[in-house]
Amino acid sequence: MDLFKKNGEDLLKRLAPLADRMRPRTLEEYIGQQHIIGEGRLLRRAIQIDQLSSLIFYGPPGTGKTTLARIIANTTRAQFLSINAVLAGVKEIREAIDNAQKTLNLYGKRTILFVDEVHRFNKSQQDALLPHVENGIIILIGATTENPYFEVNKALVSRSRIFQLKTLTEDDLRAIAMQALSDKERGYGNRSVQIDEDALDHLVKVANGDARGVLNALELAVETTAPDSEQVIHINRKIAEESIQQRAVLYDKDGDVHYDTISAFIKSIRGSDPDAALYWMSKMLYAGEDPRFIFRRMLILACEDVGLADPHALGVVVNAANAFDYVGMPEGRYHLAHACLYLATAPKSNSSLGFFDALKLVETEATEEVPNHLRDANRDGQGFGHGAGYLYPHAYRDHWVAQQYLPSSLQGKLFYQPSDQGYEKSIGERVCRLREAQLEAILDENDSSALFAPEKSSGKGQWVQRTHGNSAEQLGRIREKIMSVAELSRTDLVLDLNTGSGLLTLEAARCTPDGGVWALVHDQKSFSTMSKLIERFNPLERPQLVLTDWHSFDTDLKKTAGENVKFDRIIGRAVLAGREKKKDLFDRIVKLLNKKGKIVLAETVYSEGQRLSELLNRKRMDVSLMEKLIAAESELFNDPSDHLVNWTPESLEEQIGQIDGMKISFDKVTENNPRIFKSSDIEFWFRKTGGTGRLSLGERLEKSCDSREIEEIKKELHVQLDNKSHSWKNVTLFI
Repeated sequence: MDLFKKNGEDLLKRLAPLADRMRPRTLEEYIGQQHIIGEGRLLRRAIQIDQLSSLIFYGPPGTGKTTLARIIANTTRAQFLSINAVLAGVKEIREAIDNAQKTLNLYGKRTILFVDEVHRFNKSQQDALLPHVENGIIILIGATTENPYFEVNKALVSRSRIFQLKTLTEDDLRAIAMQALSDKERGYGNRSVQIDEDALDHLVKVANGDARGVLNALELAVETTAPDSEQVIHINRKIAEESIQQRAVLYDKDGDVHYDTISAFIKSIRGSDPDAALYWMSKMLYAGEDPRFIFRRMLILACEDVGLADPHALGVVVNAANAFDYVGMPEGRYHLAHACLYLATAPKSNSSLGFFDALKLVETEATEEVPNHLRDANRDGQGFGHGAGYLYPHAYRDHWVAQQYLPSSLQGKLFYQPSDQGYEKSIGERVCRLREAQLEAILDENDSSALFAPEKSSGKGQWVQRTHGNSAEQLGRIREKIMSVAELSRTDLVLDLNTGSGLLTLEAARCTPDGGVWALVHDQKSFSTMSKLIERFNPLERPQLVLTDWHSFDTDLKKTAGENVKFDRIIGRAVLAGREKKKDLFDRIVKLLNKKGKIVLAETVYSEGQRLSELLNRKRMDVSLMEKLIAAESELFNDPSDHLVNWTPESLEEQIGQIDGMKISFDKVTENNPRIFKSSDIEFWFRKTGGTGRLSLGERLEKSCDSREIEEIKKELHVQLDNKSHSWKNVTLFI
């Protein structure tokens, strides 16, 4: 480079706008967007280890899309090229591809191609680029202000990972402005600039999440304000107001805001918030939205989200829509408000979605024949016996009789689940009673020897398995409860404290493709199992496993995830139960949580679990033996030296229920699930532990019983429990 060219580039840098000069050069200088580039996040890891795949950055202006691309350019060992989709034609794209091919052949280096305004790519540009993105010669990084799922070519979207950059917060903008005022090299750190707090607040509020906007306004304020006698440039509220324009109303009837606003409107009604529903509807009408579009969405919602909880809702909306057609605007807004408020305040039920479950089954399963007794007897009744055995409901009490209506292989499928709201609450109990009676009729008609075969996964077998309990289903309900309370988003950083075989870890990984999951594994066997299970995930999406123990889990985690890592969600099952110092452990867990994060734990309350003595017919047993069994059980469930059972929900709440700055709630759920006991279950309760671990029930009975009495108790358990279904109590505490 000659001297004149270097001087020219230095001059351009000094004369560049403040917003351009202050662009972050490294991830450490980057402010905001912590949901995608915070410590431990997928994108940050990909940039740091230089293992990028094709990406598209999507977000409003001034949120840092181009800046992120420049940081990648400064970080990567690959060749970095940049073009603009509007200014570059097919010729420029082919030149970039040729350059990439030569670089790969000569130096073995990949090429990253940054395409600004990627949504403006036309078909010929796409056709020139796509084959080379597919074969790996080019790694594409696109930037767009439009929703890529609507505006970017589908072929590019399908080959790229989408990262949404959110509007910067006021704290982010304030930090960016202060960074510019203090930076001596690129900002105003060498000049005495004093900005009033209310002036900075005004710049930040009106900038509305746009970093470029706040820096441009700050630059205009500084450059147009003369210093005082002490060479201090003082920016007050008046100067700030003159330096930045008013915020424009943002609503495009064909763009993202249109769909986002109608989505907010529908979700507000679904959430029974009439104030929010009126606000979002007013915003749409003010911006010129077609009232008939709003009525159409309310007509759908009346059946989808209110449904049979209030069967009158559909009629109210239909009448309001008809009245609107008669009256027109502006008075028709009364009818819009009337329908909106009725739906928002009505009880809710989405039980009509059962239709789509049935439709999916029809589409995917083999064609099922109509049961013989339901067939048309008028046509083939004499020749084929169609309709024979049909029981006419109106001939029976309450106009109902128990009989089979679904095909045999689907018997037991539940499509309709009445809610406990409004009108449906009044019919729910009756629906359940009829189902129970129908199940009893089916059991009476079929050979009971095949009912409990585990290989049956549909129809009758599915119903009976559900009716007689299933530990996998119970774990599934625990997982659903944890995930429901945790409310995971795509960009959340999640920690599973006790991954086990991946019950929570794998589900969390599927819910957070743009964030990340870290999983603590506490034994080598589980680590080996999980390592195999996560192989099916893309390397960057895989949960990060940390083999550790409860003594050093936090330090081991920080060694791999980063010293300052904080998690948006911390989840776990069987974390506190069995640990000696539960309060200390919980305090260490809290330190790993973001300020606005959430911890969700599920703990089995073993001390309140099912007692065998409660399942027995006490009249069949000797009174003294029953008393000894109860005493042994009491010792087992209340052993003060056993950390698995020496606590209750109340004692745990006393220990961890008060932590400054945290709202901690406890939800105890008791389930009574049918369970069939095997002979091996009873033998397990009387096993010999050899003095290792906690004593079995049989070993505790030895303290008060001789061998004959123990055998008598065991025999009675076999007689009363073997291969019989009993209600088994499980107590789970959700924290």
